[in-house]
Amino acid sequence: MQDRTSVQLDRDTKDLLDRVKHERRAKSYAEAIRLLARDAMRLRSSEAGSLPKLKPFRRDQLDRFD
Repeated sequence: MQDRTSVQLDRDTKDLLDRVKHERRAKSYAEAIRLLARDAMRLRSSEAGSLPKLKPFRRDQLDRFD
């Protein structure tokens, strides 16, 4: 069995979590929170290519001292 803990939330946050749980069809609050965390860590497609004029990285030949 996994360790469990309690978390205190204000009413507005609980209502938002209930909404996420329902909309994402999560089976538990833990699953809803994991879905939100994964979404937050994933690179958004709108962020990909956000600096199109940035030149590709190219290493200098003399970048190390021996």
